Amino acid sequence: MSDYTNETGKPAGLPEKIQHYINGTFVDSIDGDTFEVLNPVTNQPYITAASGKKEDIEAAVAAATDAFKNGPWPGMLPRERARVLTKIADIVESREQQLAEMESYDSGLPITQAKGQARRAAENFRFFADLIVAQSDDTFKVPGRQVNYVNRKPIGVAGLITPWNTPFMLESWKLAPALATGNTVVLKPAEFTPLSASLWAGIFEEAGLPAGVFNLVNGFGETAGDALVKHPDVPLISFTGESKTGQIIFANSAPFLKGLSMELGGKSPAVVFEDADLETAINATIFGVFSLNGERCTAGSRILVQRSIYDEFVERYAAQAKRVKVGLPSDPATEVGALVHPEHFEKVMSYVEIGKTEGRLVAGGGRPEGFEEGNFVQPTVFADVAPDARIFQEEIFGPVVAITPFDTDEEALELANNTKYGLAAYLWTSNLQRAHNFSHAVEAGMVWLNSNNVRDLRTPFGGVKASGLGHEGGYRSIDFYTDQQAVHINLGEVHNPVFGKAD
Repeated sequence: MSDYTNETGKPAGLPEKIQHYINGTFVDSIDGDTFEVLNPVTNQPYITAASGKKEDIEAAVAAATDAFKNGPWPGMLPRERARVLTKIADIVESREQQLAEMESYDSGLPITQAKGQARRAAENFRFFADLIVAQSDDTFKVPGRQVNYVNRKPIGVAGLITPWNTPFMLESWKLAPALATGNTVVLKPAEFTPLSASLWAGIFEEAGLPAGVFNLVNGFGETAGDALVKHPDVPLISFTGESKTGQIIFANSAPFLKGLSMELGGKSPAVVFEDADLETAINATIFGVFSLNGERCTAGSRILVQRSIYDEFVERYAAQAKRVKVGLPSDPATEVGALVHPEHFEKVMSYVEIGKTEGRLVAGGGRPEGFEEGNFVQPTVFADVAPDARIFQEEIFGPVVAITPFDTDEEALELANNTKYGLAAYLWTSNLQRAHNFSHAVEAGMVWLNSNNVRDLRTPFGGVKASGLGHEGGYRSIDFYTDQQAVHINLGEVHNPVFGKAD
C-alpha cells in the first residue's frame, strides 16, 4: 500500500533539497542559486532545487568527458554493460511505489498512471540491455578479395534534455540507449518536475555505474539547457519538448554540427469511419486525450468522425467525458489529476476560452467542482470545430479535444494532414484496404490502426513536419548514439592504379 503521509499525497522520503549530481557526488550550484518547485495540487512550493548555469554544465561535461576518455565504461564488453543495465531495471522495479508516488506528487499525474510509467522505465533499460548483447552489424564479403564490416563506437558525451510530462519514463528512453552503447551523459530534466530525476543517481550507484558516466544538472532551458546545447564537448543532443524550443536548439547547435534527435509537439488526428466499432473507438479516443492529464505529445486531440455517425459519436463521447473522474493525483480512482504547473494551467484554460468561440462546447469548459485551487481542468470537449480554428491547429497539451465531421475518405485525409504537426495518427475502421491506404498517406511518424497508443520498443519513435527530427527506439537509438565506422580489409593482391611509375 501507499506510504503517503497526508491527504494531498506527499510521499515519504522526500529529500531536503534537490541538488545536481556531478562525478558521483550531489552538489549545489556553483553560485548557490536555487528555484522553488511547486506542488500542482496546491501550487505551493514544497522543495527547492539547485539552479544550474553555464559553470555547472561545464563541470558536468568535464566529468562526463573524463569518464568517457579515461574510465572503463566505453570499453566494457556489451555483456558487462548489459549486466549493469539489468540491475538498473531490477532496482527501478523494486522501487516502483516510491517512484510513482514522487512522480505523481511532482507532476500531478494520477498515481495509477504514474505506476505504469515506472514499470515502462524499467522495461526500457531491460530492452536495451538485451539489444546490445544480441546486436549484430553488417559484414560484406568479396570472396578472395575483400572483407568489409561495420565497427560501432560510442560517440562521447550525450546531452539529454527531457520534458515534464511522464519525466522519469521519458528520461529512461534516452538514458538507457545512451548508456547501453557506451556513452557518458549529462541530463538536464525539466524544471517543473525535477524530483524523480534526482532518484536516478542512487539507482545508478547501486547498480555499479562508474562515477562520471551519469551527471545531472537541474535548471532552466534558457540557462542550463542552453549551455548544454552550446557546449563544444557535447557532440549529441537528444531533446523532447515543444517545437519552438526545438527550433532554438536546432539553431544553437548548428555551429557545432551536433547530432540531433528531437521529438517535438503534436496535434494528432484520430479518424473514426462509419464502419468502426463505435464503442471501442469512443473508449480509445477518450483514453487517448484524457490519459496522463492530456499532457502527452501523441494525444489524439483532433477527432475526425464520418458524418453518418457523427451525432451519435458526439453525444456518447460527451457523456462519457463528463464521467471521467477528476481528483487528487494520490487517489487511485482518479483518471485526470492536476496539470503540472500554474503557467501551463493558464495556457490550457486560455485555449478553453478560445474554444468557446470556435466550437460547440459539449462537455467541461472550466474548473471541476470542489477544486478551487491547484491546476485542475474538467475534461473538455468541443464539437463542430472548423479546420482553421486555433483549437484544431495548435497544440494545447491538456484534457481538451476538438471533434470535426467529414464525409469522404479524401476529406478525412485532407483534414488529418491539415496541421503543421505530424507525430501520430489513429484510424478506426473495419475496412482493411482503407486502413492500409490511409495509414500510408497520412503525414505522421506513427500510425495506430484500431488501437490506442501501444508501442513496441523495437519500433521507431518520431514524427514528421514540425513534430520532430530523426527517430529513436530499437536499432534507431543504437544508430543515433554510435558512430558507424566502415572497415575494409584486402584479402588478396592489391589492385590499384600506380601513378608516377618508373620506366
